Amino acid sequence: MHNTAFCRVCFLLLFERKVDRSIAKNHMFSRSDHVLVAVSGGKDSLALWHVLARQGYQTTGLHLSLGIGDYSAQSRDKTEAFALARGLPLIVRDLQEVAEDISIPRVAAFTNRRPCAACGKIKRHCLDATALEHGFTVLATGHNLDDEAARLLGNVLHWQQDHLAKQQPVLQPVHPKFVTKVRPLYLTSEFETATYAFLSGIDYVIDECPNSVGATQLLYKAMLNRLEAEMPGTKHSFVRDFQRVAQPVFAATRNTPPGDCAVCGMPSYGTVCSFCSLVAEVHAKRERARPTA
Repeated sequence: MHNTAFCRVCFLLLFERKVDRSIAKNHMFSRSDHVLVAVSGGKDSLALWHVLARQGYQTTGLHLSLGIGDYSAQSRDKTEAFALARGLPLIVRDLQEVAEDISIPRVAAFTNRRPCAACGKIKRHCLDATALEHGFTVLATGHNLDDEAARLLGNVLHWQQDHLAKQQPVLQPVHPKFVTKVRPLYLTSEFETATYAFLSGIDYVIDECPNSVGATQLLYKAMLNRLEAEMPGTKHSFVRDFQRVAQPVFAATRNTPPGDCAVCGMPSYGTVCSFCSLVAEVHAKRERARPTA
């Protein structure tokens, strides 16, 4: 944040002002919006929800129970305890209630996909569908600077132009069933967020998801951390300058709006959305795996 030291009170104040400036500068939302905050039980999402609630925004948390054994159980417990202690409304969705056999371990086992790939696809669908169902105008996530820099590095290394076109702190809806998606912590480092959570007395899940072992995102973060150690400010300038210089160029190439999924009705660039295609694949492979009489 700054190359200096702060007392607890000053650090908390500066952190909250930084988030507030990010919201205002990028025109993310106002106090008249009802913001759905995706909360995993980790430091970033709970810290974001804590800041927004303290600043008087109308918020509701959304926790997705992913079915990843003890990790998911602990994540849900931390999230529910956080909401209860602060009197904040919370929606909890269990993936088993969304579709049969759609927990992350089951999907990975049936489709031979990496768990992280399946997880991202499922979470995006559930977040979009819940925001639409409950009439929210904004969906906020706790992605921090480290997340954004690692994601940007991966997209640039593979020249994922579609992903680069959508990598921005405010993603305006391109379909009536989408809501505005925002990332207020996109220029706030993971260290800053962890410090804020600790100083605020937020009890969060410390362990990494067990499925993240070997994930390329962690490799990208490690590489960026080495650069940051040698050249402080690298991650911040990488993300900030991309948003300022290059992102508008990629965004200008997005000109084909999505249609409606033939199965669930949510936005889709194909006849059937990626989530419904995944569910169909899981169910088909589950049936083939059943023992025959």
